[in-house]
Amino acid sequence: MIKRIAIGLCLSVALMSCSINARIAKADKKFELGEYHRAGEMYRGIYPSINARKNKKQKAEVAFKMGNSYRLIESNKRAEGALKNAIRYAYKDSIVYYYYAEVLRGNGKYELARKNYELYLQSYPKSEVALRGLISCDSMLAKSKKLSRYVVEQPKVLKSKYADFCPVFANDDYDLLYFNSTRGGKKVKTSNITGQRNNDIFFSRINVKGEWEAPELLEDEGINSAFDEGACALSSDGETLYFTVSKQVKGETLGTAIYTSQRSGGAWSEPKPLKLLKDSTLSVAHPAPSPDGRYLYYVSDMPGGKGGKDIWRSEKLGEEWGEPENLGKTINTEADEMFPSFRPDGRLYFSSDGHGGMGGLDIFEASLLPKTLSAEPDKWDVVLLPAPINSSADDFGITFAGNENRGFFSSNRNDKKFYDHIFSFYQPELVYLMTGTITDANGEGLGDARIKLVGNDGTIETIQPKKNGTFSYHLKRGTKYVMMGACRGFLNQKATVEVPDIEENKEFSVDFKLTSVNKPVKMENIFYKFGSAELTPESSAGLDALVTLLNDNPNITIEIGAHTDYVGTEEANIKLSEERAQSVVNYLTAKGIEKERLTAKGYGKSVPVVPDKELATKYRFLRYKVPLDEAFIAKLNSEQQEIANQINRRTEFKVLKTTYKLF
Repeated sequence: MIKRIAIGLCLSVALMSCSINARIAKADKKFELGEYHRAGEMYRGIYPSINARKNKKQKAEVAFKMGNSYRLIESNKRAEGALKNAIRYAYKDSIVYYYYAEVLRGNGKYELARKNYELYLQSYPKSEVALRGLISCDSMLAKSKKLSRYVVEQPKVLKSKYADFCPVFANDDYDLLYFNSTRGGKKVKTSNITGQRNNDIFFSRINVKGEWEAPELLEDEGINSAFDEGACALSSDGETLYFTVSKQVKGETLGTAIYTSQRSGGAWSEPKPLKLLKDSTLSVAHPAPSPDGRYLYYVSDMPGGKGGKDIWRSEKLGEEWGEPENLGKTINTEADEMFPSFRPDGRLYFSSDGHGGMGGLDIFEASLLPKTLSAEPDKWDVVLLPAPINSSADDFGITFAGNENRGFFSSNRNDKKFYDHIFSFYQPELVYLMTGTITDANGEGLGDARIKLVGNDGTIETIQPKKNGTFSYHLKRGTKYVMMGACRGFLNQKATVEVPDIEENKEFSVDFKLTSVNKPVKMENIFYKFGSAELTPESSAGLDALVTLLNDNPNITIEIGAHTDYVGTEEANIKLSEERAQSVVNYLTAKGIEKERLTAKGYGKSVPVVPDKELATKYRFLRYKVPLDEAFIAKLNSEQQEIANQINRRTEFKVLKTTYKLF
């Protein structure tokens, strides 16, 4: 009896083992057909049936296959758990560490992802994709990926509870948008690849109010079918529509193909399959015609690639297509490169999880480098687009409004089910704003003044200030400007502004205070040693400002007038003031000012200051328009007398002629 029971148990285990093996074989077949969601669900159903104590190896293998299936459809949370279990049960191939690191990075777990990249690199130290992934984790952990000026938003009108992806502008006015969606069209079949509804092509357009309208199904004959319509693109003239079709027959996926349709009478014609490859069993997808129409770029995992899915191109030769050409290792990696698109200037955009980015699929920009020899293969300069366009989620399928820095892309960021949605983006214009005032010496605005502006980029402008003398002007990045403020009855004043070549808004403040030609002007910060005509070093700034003024106004001659207070004899004060005025003249001539333009005059104490409103407001004991003569000062207290004497001790200049060397 015991022997029978033992034999029965052995048969039961053997039958169960055979049953599990058969189920695994069926799931493997679905995986080979590219039906990753279906395969993942089948592995998920098998996994609990395997006893880890009796068959640890098989448990690890099914966990790995389940995780890899979910990884390929970006179901990263399920992939993470499954691959973690594969490692737990000691899956034999170290590729499990790379896949686990990839999904961890996609889930924003950079520290743990980093450790698993390092484990994989112990077996494959030269793996470029793993090294790039490691660098990406370091960058994100160090927060070196700063946000750019791009603004990313999710348009409410395009949002749905289903998956929406791969937007593409459908005309040159950029007011018509095509995209793919599972929101439900003519069919509601579920894809074995993604586990979601099959995709249809929808469109949205901008109405007369400038707003995007609610999306509609593209109803043109034959475009949307019972099958899965994927990423689409249009020729530069808008007359040819290319799109991906994934067909299923009797529940089995037959791979993907590219179809084309021609615009006819405002509608699209019956689509036809595009024959790019001799072997029709090979899959091609994600079409992108080059702006010049010479090539069609597309995605395939055909033999001869760099690994995973690669971007290829075929040249149009009349009605036929040339041999497929792989874009090479600067574009393609061991991982997946997909969703190519172009801007009119030839810049190529694509998404990759092998170039090292921020996690998941990231969008890259590729510019074709010039060749030294025509026979050289194409080389590309590949640059990762910044955050917030790229994120730790999957970001792909970008379209630009021509050469403007605005458009749409798709991403599964912030979605609990990892469904894709359409996001808009734009880059606000940089603002380099110059503001200021142009006034007289008393701060009164000169509304009838003019500011002549010349830039080293060839800009020549005249700025008209407002009545109160304020003005503003938008400058250009990386440009140097020279400006001359001018007003009738006043001397010219020059100013310069240099706008740095940086990507950040910046404001420049420039004020002009013009000097009247009709009255003396006090020179600020001119100092002499006590009881002497010797200028102190602190006077150089004020004197150099006068040198600049004379150079800005080469047709004027001036008088330098020095004044003293009432201390000392009249003869001594006249002599001291004359010597001080001459010291200033000597300084100016030493700086290159022609001596014929300069006259020195010592006034002693003969011309006291007459306070204006500004001075009388500053010193309350002074009286508006009452001269600070000896009689007035004698009535002040000692402290006030010292202030009044200091005000009288001054050096001024006044314009004598404005026609020097003009005639």
